Amino acid sequence: MLLLPSKASNLLARRSLLTGSGRAVLSATAVGLLVGCTAKAGTMQTADTSKADVDILNTALALEYEGIAAYQVGAESGLLQPPVLKLAVGFQSDHKEHAEALAKAITKLGGMPVQSKTVAEYNFPTATLKNQTDVLRFAAGLEEGAVNAYAGAIPLFGDKTLAGAGASILGSESMHWAILRYALGDQPPTVAFVGQSY
Repeated sequence: MLLLPSKASNLLARRSLLTGSGRAVLSATAVGLLVGCTAKAGTMQTADTSKADVDILNTALALEYEGIAAYQVGAESGLLQPPVLKLAVGFQSDHKEHAEALAKAITKLGGMPVQSKTVAEYNFPTATLKNQTDVLRFAAGLEEGAVNAYAGAIPLFGDKTLAGAGASILGSESMHWAILRYALGDQPPTVAFVGQSY
């Protein structure tokens, strides 16, 4: 994942979609919660709140697909040194796990998971990727966007078990972002709250 030219507008777009990834790994417990919580969802939720949860999950799934595609661009760029390439492929694997869990949860709620786009359809700024630092900045920007997107989505879930599972993915995305910033030599994110203040 790499920094887009208009980082701020990208973050706002991600947040608005949700309102209308050593390696961070989604824990087995979180996957179980995300997939298993939907068994109770029918009794805990109305059809409207269940549909709203499916919409949020589908938006998150679309963002995970974007992350998978972005890491593919970075991996195939030829600009990453072997240890950084290994890290990028690991982060991509995390996003694949997230996507799989989200798609299963959507299906269990009776929804239809969105499909991934082709890499070209994402219109990534590949022409601006000239070196490893560019690739890492691109990745860090998208991870920061994912952090903000999940932070904005969590309170919107009708089924609070889904919110807990979303928080687990948020933790993974936050670790990805922090690790990428460290690799870039940037100060680690030192904020008391992610996405909003209380």
